[in-house]
Amino acid sequence: MYDDICRFLAEHFSSDFASWLMGESITMTEIKPSELFLEPIRTDALILLRSDESILHIEFQTLPKKNVPFRLLDYRVRVYRKYPDKPMRQVVIYLKETSSDLVQQTSFTMERTRHEFDVIRLWEQPASVFLQYPGLVPFAVLGQSADSQATLRQVAEIVDQIPDSTAQANLIAASGILAGLKLEEEVIYQILRRDIMQESVIYQSIQREGEAKGEARKQREIAINCLRDGFPIEAVARVTGLSIEEVQELQRQINLQN
Repeated sequence: MYDDICRFLAEHFSSDFASWLMGESITMTEIKPSELFLEPIRTDALILLRSDESILHIEFQTLPKKNVPFRLLDYRVRVYRKYPDKPMRQVVIYLKETSSDLVQQTSFTMERTRHEFDVIRLWEQPASVFLQYPGLVPFAVLGQSADSQATLRQVAEIVDQIPDSTAQANLIAASGILAGLKLEEEVIYQILRRDIMQESVIYQSIQREGEAKGEARKQREIAINCLRDGFPIEAVARVTGLSIEEVQELQRQINLQN
């Protein structure tokens, strides 16, 4: 969920991200992972932006993972194959505060190979930095401030001044969902207008995803009950809409439990 929101912001407010991370407001367009050949490539937390002069790679992480440094090297090499003459800045942005040493890693080392990248820990960044750009406003409450609730009120005031109702709704929704990493839901809805939030494509997308997951969970439960009652795998697949492979995996899990 958080990855999707960050990707949405980076894609729709790329010049704001360029101003923050590259020091200049330049127009950037997205590079689709399919352009980089070589599969598989992970796309959920990855955003690649390209301008005429350079490439910006942003990797959003809610919590640290051990394989992040290697992925940065992997993506750098892939991009080099297609754009060998363009400089590339790589930034890992950690959203949620943690004491893990992994968020301090800024390089990948392997024998005689060393690759370096930048890391931004949002909780160490002044919240005021994000209040300067519309596309970065949703990150403000995750930044460093004396009062996170007061920061969220500032966010609400700034977004209220945006004339484009669609952008306003999307930024309110993004701000509210990201704020959930730091504040209680009740506090968030006291500050942000829920009616506007529900009009956003971000909110509606998450709602649809939740409904789809709920339906899938229901079908799996039906399949499990049918399998336990002795129904054939093919019949369970027909009734539930699950694939034969999915039903076989459920049968395997049931067998392990028995």
